[in-house]
Amino acid sequence: MPDAVDYAFTPSVKAAQIRKGSRPHYAGMIMADRIDARLVAFVAEVRSFYLGTASAPTAGHPCAQPYIQHRGGPKGFLKVLDDRRLAFADYRGNRQYISTGNAAENRKAFLFLMDYANRRRIKLWGELDVIEGDADLEAALAMPGYRGVPEQAMVFTITAWDINCPQHIPQLLPAEEVAEALAVRDARIAALEAQLAAISESGT
Repeated sequence: MPDAVDYAFTPSVKAAQIRKGSRPHYAGMIMADRIDARLVAFVAEVRSFYLGTASAPTAGHPCAQPYIQHRGGPKGFLKVLDDRRLAFADYRGNRQYISTGNAAENRKAFLFLMDYANRRRIKLWGELDVIEGDADLEAALAMPGYRGVPEQAMVFTITAWDINCPQHIPQLLPAEEVAEALAVRDARIAALEAQLAAISESGT
């Protein structure tokens, strides 16, 4: 069985590193293949990530076609099932089913987890299974208060993951968190202004 890092650094990738002169820097690199406390904490805060899949080569389409889609939701919508698997509920959307169709013929997939507020990202290589008809799993993945009904479950089994460089990630803050912080600030300003007004009226 290959080392976790070999899922990212294929022979072709290693050849490119050798040609470009960066292979010595990465020759001893180690990637994780299990979910640890760092990844659990990161996943708990995730509001947004990108899911990459690809079709399988066929006689009519000899080249696999990559596809990336954005997934977003409240904190906790991406869940840890065990030390190898992440999962989320898949609700009915535009009904194109590109990721679903790709996974049916090619389980290889990729997750790019984003934390824009803290300028962090994590890359995960693995395999995607689309599971239909498992009511217990769908219930475990459903988000409380969300009106939609899960159509299926997306389960991602990790083969390798790595924390990516934060360079050039724009710092973006959730609008509701900014609004909450501004409301606290405005309330504090109002309280201080009321105190000043009271002092002015008392003449002290």
